[in-house]
Amino acid sequence: MCGFLMYTGDAIISAELLGAMERQLGLIDHRGPDDMALQRVSTGVAAGFKRLAIIDRQGSRQPLRYPPSGPEAGRWTLVYNGEIYNYEALRQELVREYGAEFATDGDSEVLAAAFHYWGVAALDRLRGMFAFAIWDETTETVYAARDPFGIKPLYYLETHGGLWLSSEKAPLLEHATPDLDPTALSLYLTMQYVPEPYTLHRGVSRLPAGGLLTRAFGGAASVRRYSRPSFRPDPAADEAAVVAELRAALRDSVRAHMRADVPVGAFLSSGIDSTAIVALAAEHHPRLQAFTAGFDTSTAFSEIETAERSARHLGVELFPTVVRPEQVMEALPRIIWHLGDPVADPSIVPLYFLAKTAAEHVTVVLSGEGADELAGGYTIYREPRSLAPVARLGAPLQRGLRALARALPEGMRGKSYLQRATTPIEQRYFGNARVLGDDEKARILRGQPGVGHSHVTAALYAEAAALDPVATMQHIDINTWLPGDILTKADRMSMAHSLELRVPFLDRRVFDVLSRLPDRLKVPARSRTTKYALRRAMDGIVPDFITERPKMGFPTPARRWLRTDLAEWAHHILSTSGAGHLLDLGYAHDLLKAHERGDADHARKLWIVLSFCLWHGIFVEGSIPAPRPEPRTRPMVTGVPAPARHDPAAELGRAGQGS
Repeated sequence: MCGFLMYTGDAIISAELLGAMERQLGLIDHRGPDDMALQRVSTGVAAGFKRLAIIDRQGSRQPLRYPPSGPEAGRWTLVYNGEIYNYEALRQELVREYGAEFATDGDSEVLAAAFHYWGVAALDRLRGMFAFAIWDETTETVYAARDPFGIKPLYYLETHGGLWLSSEKAPLLEHATPDLDPTALSLYLTMQYVPEPYTLHRGVSRLPAGGLLTRAFGGAASVRRYSRPSFRPDPAADEAAVVAELRAALRDSVRAHMRADVPVGAFLSSGIDSTAIVALAAEHHPRLQAFTAGFDTSTAFSEIETAERSARHLGVELFPTVVRPEQVMEALPRIIWHLGDPVADPSIVPLYFLAKTAAEHVTVVLSGEGADELAGGYTIYREPRSLAPVARLGAPLQRGLRALARALPEGMRGKSYLQRATTPIEQRYFGNARVLGDDEKARILRGQPGVGHSHVTAALYAEAAALDPVATMQHIDINTWLPGDILTKADRMSMAHSLELRVPFLDRRVFDVLSRLPDRLKVPARSRTTKYALRRAMDGIVPDFITERPKMGFPTPARRWLRTDLAEWAHHILSTSGAGHLLDLGYAHDLLKAHERGDADHARKLWIVLSFCLWHGIFVEGSIPAPRPEPRTRPMVTGVPAPARHDPAAELGRAGQGS
């Protein structure tokens, strides 16, 4: 796992620009404390890299030039973040078919060689997680791409005559306008995260998952999707055959994800996803170290006890982390800074501390992200079946029931059911984060309606027109919730501690199996469980008390915190925030007071507002000092030292080897 910064533009790369890039690279030191390199690649191109060395630690430096010799030597310059798990097979194919030459033993040179021989078609051959930028000196064109699920991040900013590409947003802000994007803010309040391609900083964009950016020298950048994973349920699928195929695919994926030249561990919660990963990883590494987190409020908000039971059953060593309210108040500004844009998901808090503990023991962890979206794990996926009795009624009856629902008092039993059952799925569903309705969002925005979720989801629903309702909801989630919330927090919270997080469920072969599941093998009618096929695939591998355990999510005591330990802190944030011209913070105060009295549960609404106020204080007002991590470039364990700090102009023309 690493971080990079690349600039391509019309101006000659000067020592001053390289000095600025070196300073900006310092903002992502946490992504790569093992090595740093900064180079003028061409007249108008410069690239910098921060390395977290995982594979081929003594070689494979970046920026990488390819080919290493011959008439086209150095044609391509690559900066790359991620892991290509099938790189050894690709390397063999490139040598066999083209006589490709390699100077390193890592995956980054294989990626560069694949682009050299196959061009953008190489993207469809990659198995792994990646975000990269590669400069072609011959055609004076830069290409940048992300993996199909969006596991690894890539930000870009077009300025007058140039293009900036970066692993995180912070290095780009020096070159961006300070303007806030009102569309992004409105979408954040609806979805509790800023969906791709937006960011809250106008002009700074995220390359979408499965996206390819191309910019020829002197031109404008163009972006297209080269890949979009799609569900294709097979109603006739045989349960036994699918379960066996899924078990084999997961075993193979975990085996591939264990490949590293550094210690590998795993996250372990109380659910089937992480327990499956730990159980399969322990087959390859019996002395596996696992990590879990919980809270000191009550066992209802702690997964530690169940995780300890699973660890004993699987014979792995477990390191628990207990998170306390005072730690939350101290860490939240740093968490928001690492995110770049607020993600109002309280589960980010334990994930941050979980990654901190894991980084003290290992450099790589496996985790269960993606299983819920791909295997049908969210309880909301049962909703189409529960709403069917009303949803199947004719239009006149539905209009009457909708009118009845409007007339019922707020909070009355049955009101919400009738509202949702008489609302088309494309209007009612935009993912798991259903916190602020349109009316309440307009109230917080001081009467401004903003944009609705359909601004993002309309095109996705059009793509899913032929799918059943459950697969339709999954299609929405893997294109919005998964990259916008789940994978964003996983990448930023792990990399905040220089920890590489790998996600075996988000693998081409695993998705090929899961994409074909009919809804009866995801959310069966006669069972209250979800992820049915996954649970059956793990029979005999994962203990029964886990396979039969209902989904818990990652419970956090945010409701209790905001009534007790964090209440005064929350009032202070709302009272001192300079975001009052954007949000009605007086109304937020009223919500907080009602929440403290126990009149209602406003915890999630408040978390959205508080997260934004922290973000605004850090990135706009400057009233909250940016809690940037101290530079901590360290010597590599293998003895290859990180370069000493120096005048970046001295790097002009110096070519790195591999990565």
